[in-house]
Amino acid sequence: MAMRRRRLAWGIVGVTTVVLSTAFAVATLEASAEPTPGSSPGAAAAPSTVSNPSPGPAASAGVEDDPLTKEEVNQAKTVAMVPLTESAKDVTGAKGPEYLSAEIVVGGTGRDAAVYFYDYSTDELVKQVVDVTGGKVTGSFKAKQMQLPASDREVATAVDLLLADAAGTDVRALYTKVTGKPWTGKDQLKVEAHIYHAQPADTAAAKCGEHRCLQLVARVTDGPFVDLNDLIIDLSGRTVVRAK
Repeated sequence: MAMRRRRLAWGIVGVTTVVLSTAFAVATLEASAEPTPGSSPGAAAAPSTVSNPSPGPAASAGVEDDPLTKEEVNQAKTVAMVPLTESAKDVTGAKGPEYLSAEIVVGGTGRDAAVYFYDYSTDELVKQVVDVTGGKVTGSFKAKQMQLPASDREVATAVDLLLADAAGTDVRALYTKVTGKPWTGKDQLKVEAHIYHAQPADTAAAKCGEHRCLQLVARVTDGPFVDLNDLIIDLSGRTVVRAK
């Protein structure tokens, strides 16, 4: 899955993002128009055949500043989480930080990955630099009030918190108003999310930015959008508030 570029400042450390992608080798087409050996003169030649093209196996490792392969991402993620598992918490409250993304460290001496997590126990963005080849963490950084895009699990958790809140009644009613159909479950909506930072006039959502908060972009599955812009889900505080 492709990831967009971003640059984060960590003191004097700069990180350049490159897009994560999977390299594929393309199989060649093979054709033969030679007549069948031993065929009699004038006999029709055997028909040409074409092999079934299919992508080759995904590369297990990239070269120099190539994007991380899927295997490298999984390896780097596993290594990066080890020292964080006991102290950090994910969006569900379980042990271990919430994984967000990973990218190659451009210009490094080897295959180094920057792996990003959110620690809900301290409300901090965590960056672990991993020597993928050596299988070890070579740098660890933390910062408050720095937010990367939400993970799929964070979006799903935000939807669950919203529907469990009193505001969930409004969501169900709005769905019925938009579609003319009764609400049957959250699979009726396709939801994405933006990170929400508190605006100067915010009171109820004043913690957003310090806390990890989401503003949902929802649409009926294969249908119109449902306006939920005024509802802000504070994942850190596990509350739902209305933006001013």
